Amino acid sequence: MRMRSAALAAVLASVLLGAAPAEAAPSRPDDINTDLSTATNVTNSFWARNWNTFFTGAYRPPQVFGSFRRGVRQPPACGGSRTGFGNAFYCVPGDFIAWDFDLMAAGYRSGDAWVYLVIAHEWGHAVQARINRALVPRHQELQADCLAGAALFGAAAQKTLTFEEGDVAELRAALRRMGDRTPWTDVSDHGSAEQRVAFFTRGAEGGVRACLPAASGSRTPARR
Repeated sequence: MRMRSAALAAVLASVLLGAAPAEAAPSRPDDINTDLSTATNVTNSFWARNWNTFFTGAYRPPQVFGSFRRGVRQPPACGGSRTGFGNAFYCVPGDFIAWDFDLMAAGYRSGDAWVYLVIAHEWGHAVQARINRALVPRHQELQADCLAGAALFGAAAQKTLTFEEGDVAELRAALRRMGDRTPWTDVSDHGSAEQRVAFFTRGAEGGVRACLPAASGSRTPARR
């Protein structure tokens, strides 16, 4: 991903909702570490810039533990328990986001959109931890997908992120992979592939308010 938001709505309709896929992105020298950093900065910037449009109170970003990797860096403890490899997660008691580098690298081989989606999804859980509990539905994972769509496409609309040709197709493929074929997700709590695509699309098209129960035009208190 880099940036250009023109015609995103048309691309969403044709690609995320199941029509003909976009053409493959032209080859270029991607760097996963650069994209991990960019995804983190873009997602944080979106919420920092727009927080008071939707919620009251000051925005506080979560900490970013970043990558861990077998044989290189151990996963961080969360709530007094050591977490495992092969996962990406937001730790509620520690208020931080972390990911297995090998998990990110495996998805990255199919396109750089993978790391943006994973980080924006986990950031969605950090948002959930900051807002009123009444705004967080039982299906928290699907809401996090929705918030990820709102953040990424909101950033594109505000010209802090560029969608290159093929990125939206990569997002759709990543959502389906997470919903159907990834060991660290469970359909019972994360939703099916179709549900994940639908909720991500809801956020991409409708923005943050489309992700909140009984969405209203007024700002909603953040959790204290």
